[in-house]
Amino acid sequence: MLERIERIGKEAAAAIEAATGTTALEELRVYYLGRKAELTTILRGIADLSQEDRGSIGSGANRIRQELEALLERRAAELDAAELETRLAADRIDVTLPGAPVRPAGHLHLITRTTRQIEDVMIGLGYRVVEGPEIEHDYYNFTALNHPPGHPARMLQDTFYVQSHPELLLRTHTSPVQVRAMEVQPPPIFMIVPGKVYRRDSDATHSPMFHQVEGLAIGEGITLADLQGTLEEMLKAIFGEGREARMRPHFFPFTEPSVEFDVSCFQCEGTGVLVGGERCNLCKGIGWIEVGGAGMVDPNVLGFVESNGYDPEQVQGFAFGMGVERIAMLRHGVPDLRRFFDNDVRMLEQFP
Repeated sequence: MLERIERIGKEAAAAIEAATGTTALEELRVYYLGRKAELTTILRGIADLSQEDRGSIGSGANRIRQELEALLERRAAELDAAELETRLAADRIDVTLPGAPVRPAGHLHLITRTTRQIEDVMIGLGYRVVEGPEIEHDYYNFTALNHPPGHPARMLQDTFYVQSHPELLLRTHTSPVQVRAMEVQPPPIFMIVPGKVYRRDSDATHSPMFHQVEGLAIGEGITLADLQGTLEEMLKAIFGEGREARMRPHFFPFTEPSVEFDVSCFQCEGTGVLVGGERCNLCKGIGWIEVGGAGMVDPNVLGFVESNGYDPEQVQGFAFGMGVERIAMLRHGVPDLRRFFDNDVRMLEQFP
């Protein structure tokens, strides 16, 4: 399959270089990178491959996809410039008319781009993307995730409930999809869940609506070391090579043991000091940046789906979650989460 992926890359690169117009180039983009493209189909099927093949085929397919995207972008710029020159040479310009600047084409929102980048990374590691409802049952959002009655997260000051149906609420995390997915698929399971979540928070680093990506891996013999390795590979792909992952003890109701995970600072290379001797303003001089929470799935959670093959005595695994806005803020230096939702074009145009 690796040979086929390389052939697709060479074939696509040759076709892109030979494209004579932007219309033909767009057709090539759809043909080689669209939803029905062969390369896309290969990426979607990585979860079905054997464990030893997932890493090499996933990384190879992602590399080819990224190379083709860069080549398409460069070739589009060349063709746009050539077509503009042709029009300028052929058109008669009335210099007495006021200028009408060309309106720039739109682009994906930074949150959407960050989410898709995380999805691409995890698909390359053999995970599949799963979605679930944003209006959730109390059972899936709390009970099946080991939140006892009276837990603070269940309180009105933290959670939005549907007034006419007290058992319904706006999900406070994407973790409920873990239980829903395990109810319909026996182990092993490797999945991520991107989506919107809702909490009663609003300040520079919190919003009543924000985005999370949840990850879940359940099977035989999965350990905390596997979690560390997965986090390191993911964080390297997001923040750059050379990054390291650190785990610190924490508590979450649905994992045991629980950890918070950090990434080594990519601004000061983990030293805490910038060039010139100043303290790093990004990591506050400690060399690490907090990213999200994780841990080994609590046996009590597996107990709710034990009848579907998730016997805590036979299988185990890990879960992790992180906020998409936080990743985007760290990577692009955005100081206030609310700027993502202000719809201020001046801010959004900084990230074409």
